[in-house]
Amino acid sequence: MGRGKLRIYLGAAPGVGKTYAMLSEAHRRIERGTDCVVAYVEHHARPRTEVMLHGLEEVARRELEYRGTVFREMDVDAVLRRAPAVALVDELAHTNVPGSRNAKRWQDVEELLAAGIDVVSTVNIQHLESLGDVVESITGVRQRETVPDEVVRRADQIELVDMSPEALRRRMAHGNIYQPDKVDAALSNYFRPGNLTALRELALLWVADRVDEYLKQYRSDHRVSKIWGSRERIVVGLTGGPEGRTLIRRAARLAEKGAGGEVLAVYIARSDGLTAASPKELAVQRTLAEDLGGTFHHVIGDDIPAALLDFARGVNATQIVLGSSRRKSWQYVFGPGVGATVARESGPDLDVHIVTHDEVAKGRGLPVARGARLGRARIVWGWAVGVAGPAVLAVLLNTVHLGLANDMLLFLTVTVAAALLGGLLPALASAAVGSLLLNYFYTPPLHHWTIADPKNIVAIVIFVGVGVSVASVVDLAARRTHQAARLRAESEILSFLAGNVLRGETSLEELLERVRETFGMESAALLERASDVEPWTCAGRAGLGRPVERPEDADVDMPVGDHMALALTGRVLPAEDRRVLAAFAAQAAVALDRRRLQEEADQARTLAEGNRIRTALLAAVSHDLRTPLAGIKAAVSSLRSDDVAWSEEDQAELLEGIEEGADRLDHLVGNLLDMSRLQTGTVTPLIREIDLDEVVPMALGGVPEDSVELDIPETLPMVAVDAGLLERSVANLVENAVKYSPPGSPVLVAASAIADRVEVRVVDRGPGVPDEAKERIFAPFQRYGDAPRGAGVGLGLAVARGFAEAMAGTLDAEDTPGGGLTMVLTLRVAEAASGPRPLVQPERQVT
Repeated sequence: MGRGKLRIYLGAAPGVGKTYAMLSEAHRRIERGTDCVVAYVEHHARPRTEVMLHGLEEVARRELEYRGTVFREMDVDAVLRRAPAVALVDELAHTNVPGSRNAKRWQDVEELLAAGIDVVSTVNIQHLESLGDVVESITGVRQRETVPDEVVRRADQIELVDMSPEALRRRMAHGNIYQPDKVDAALSNYFRPGNLTALRELALLWVADRVDEYLKQYRSDHRVSKIWGSRERIVVGLTGGPEGRTLIRRAARLAEKGAGGEVLAVYIARSDGLTAASPKELAVQRTLAEDLGGTFHHVIGDDIPAALLDFARGVNATQIVLGSSRRKSWQYVFGPGVGATVARESGPDLDVHIVTHDEVAKGRGLPVARGARLGRARIVWGWAVGVAGPAVLAVLLNTVHLGLANDMLLFLTVTVAAALLGGLLPALASAAVGSLLLNYFYTPPLHHWTIADPKNIVAIVIFVGVGVSVASVVDLAARRTHQAARLRAESEILSFLAGNVLRGETSLEELLERVRETFGMESAALLERASDVEPWTCAGRAGLGRPVERPEDADVDMPVGDHMALALTGRVLPAEDRRVLAAFAAQAAVALDRRRLQEEADQARTLAEGNRIRTALLAAVSHDLRTPLAGIKAAVSSLRSDDVAWSEEDQAELLEGIEEGADRLDHLVGNLLDMSRLQTGTVTPLIREIDLDEVVPMALGGVPEDSVELDIPETLPMVAVDAGLLERSVANLVENAVKYSPPGSPVLVAASAIADRVEVRVVDRGPGVPDEAKERIFAPFQRYGDAPRGAGVGLGLAVARGFAEAMAGTLDAEDTPGGGLTMVLTLRVAEAASGPRPLVQPERQVT
């Protein structure tokens, strides 16, 4: 049995009619005699959809209980036993209830397909996994239920169910999608016209890309080389010259005239890599193409017209845009040129546009990647060996004559040595000098510049030819080796930059320092300006060289966009270094943008935190502060009342209530003020040497007697703290521990010395706190568990940690062995505090 086929109805939003279309398809198939059942369809109380279920066989669902509620899910086993030809499965991205056969419904569908059952299903565009972030940015809602894109892409048929936003909103207003009580909220939130239009565009583009993929696959499978003009695709052939910008803009205008036009800019480089266009110009043209909505492609090919035509036919292009040749008239003797060749061989299915520009007939002017320069010392040694070597060898051979053949081999050896050291020119000089010396000293007649035997002429000619050939090969190998080493270094640098782009680890200043070190410059600076008329400002700088205020003042400048440039001082860089410099410049711009985005995010986070604190503060004032005030006012009103004669015991009880309310109010206001000081950074600790046994006992005044046990050894070293802040921190910790400790279980406050630290541990035997909540309890206005509102505003632990960090200490929560929670307050020993402060700053900066 083969695998079943999957058909998906794709919609832009709920209510466009996917389920209705699926049920209509089911009725059509049943009329044709197909065995079709409803495995799972949810009509959501929509009358027209519910009516479409009439006459269709439904497989009974499986009931599952989860958290006291019974859910009805698709019964995969029942559908497999029924084994229909076609099964209808609604809501492909649905998450099944825990305890189901699979976690996701699309996994259930995979089982049905594997069993040979055809499946018809539905899904909305916002449920595709790859579009989750895009949909969230549009609608503000994060989709929890998603389906992998590959599952939908593998579908045999995908049918778009489309509806205009206005029609969908009318359906919503008429109550055809949601219940009446939800209509207004839906229309003003998720179903806004802008949201629906953006989702509709996503759906249309996704389906269009899927159709394009299918068309490419069909052309490949059927080996269709002829271009099908299903949509206008315009290929722009670039040479790296300045006319490329004109060609890209002209192609963009051509694309705008046709619906769905697409621009593909392509640069074709030779495989040997010895010639290349300007990296700076190509970077500008890449940016221009992408800004105009096109794409940029880099292709390798030795036959440029053939490579360009192959690329155009491969992407199913309909037009090619080329610039008029920049060659001068006499250069046409070498061939018709790329434009004429492409126009001749394009055939009837490709239109070729030859666009004139300002660079016509001005020569190509492209930079050529020259051979690698050898070091000055090697060149000097090469010339010395090439010129002086044959003379020295001639002197030696005059004493011992080995025969003409051996003499020629020795002179050839000197020529090869000159090529290895100094390159081609010293080798040519060595061959010339060696041939003259061979002719004068060793070829009959001796000591004359003539050659009697014609065979010796051939021998000397062969000697010169072999010498030149060997020198050329050696020189080419040296240049290629150096070029490969250079490209390897460039690849390592580009790999470093790519890693930084992904990780975002290097700051702007570190990157500029890396630029300066890489190119051996004195300084590197990133300059920017708001507009063409504004002055340049320095966004970041590295090195000790002279400051640069304008790109024109630098030895090397690399523009980044229209209003930013990377300026270097120290020396002028060769042309081949600008390719890597362009990558550094682009990364510097990214680092600057990342830094500014981070600053904006920090500011937004600070504002959000401030708003949250203010909101919580208002909530605390409205309830927790009002409660003791209400108690105080009630007690005072009772005492002042003349209608009741209060006994002394009653009066004492009312006065005690007033005192307790005032103490509680004082404690709450103190915590609120402390938290406000911490959030605004106005806490300035007065650090001095203090014994713990002088401060900790004073912090226990606000808790009942016999509720705390102290274990503070007298041998503990002195700590560097602010006595007031430490007392307040310990008091808050002890109060919190006593609040949650069971009756009869006193809180233990113990201290011990560890290296250059002193730990104060507040141990309780209460219910404890799970690991995932241990950090959350230190957040302002947080109460753990079901603590009542009267238990405080939830600032005690936040204030305690803030004061601890202000004194360069830490406060953490640990589990108490045997049950409960232990607060660990770590303080600096007085001797250690006199040394350097730790490099790791506390999370909350307090000044």
